Amino acid sequence: MGKDVIIACDFSSYEETFSFLDKFQGKKPFVKIGMELFYAEGPGIVREIKRRGHKIFLDLKLHDIPNTVKKAMSVLSALDVDILNLHAGGTVPMMEAALEGLTRPDGSRPLLIAVTQLTSTDNETMKRDLLIDKPIDEVVMHYAGNAKKAGLDGVVCSPLEAGKVHEKCGDGFLTVTPGIRFADGDAGDQKRVTTPLKAKELGADYIVVGRPITAACDPVAAYNRCIDEFTK
Repeated sequence: MGKDVIIACDFSSYEETFSFLDKFQGKKPFVKIGMELFYAEGPGIVREIKRRGHKIFLDLKLHDIPNTVKKAMSVLSALDVDILNLHAGGTVPMMEAALEGLTRPDGSRPLLIAVTQLTSTDNETMKRDLLIDKPIDEVVMHYAGNAKKAGLDGVVCSPLEAGKVHEKCGDGFLTVTPGIRFADGDAGDQKRVTTPLKAKELGADYIVVGRPITAACDPVAAYNRCIDEFTK
């Protein structure tokens, strides 16, 4: 399993998305499609990006009762994306139901990973808004353990937690890590952040990078910088 950089295509239209992707002549970067783009353009844009040869992480963070999530995953499975996710906070039964719905009749399925805690969350907001008094590291590890128990392939977590997740759940349990910023960049609304190089050192398997690439003066150069720091 090789490390890779996933570009967060947090755009609001088909035109904006492909204007961005067309800059990558001869390259087919792994892309993340989140709620904004999916809700704006629907499943058709997923099919078109896939048709153009990109791997896709469909980042919709499902969280509902087990039967609803199972049925939704069954529909999403037909889009032939590479990674899907849900919230680990939905409990083990919900994650097990999601996995069942995602698995096709032939036994194949995309990778399924669980969000532990969003990288915009820190101890203070978790305690104040969610009434969770445990330290965030402890909560993340508990949620990661639940995801593994449910049979999932990995988790979305802060790169700062990637090594600890591997210690708890094994090296083959994927860590997909947003909250990536260059050393000379702005953290924005992220709280638990680090650089591509540091994420590599901490053991992240995939890094998800949005604004440091999509808002860069030269997105291709910024992407190449991420690849150089994280994979080489």
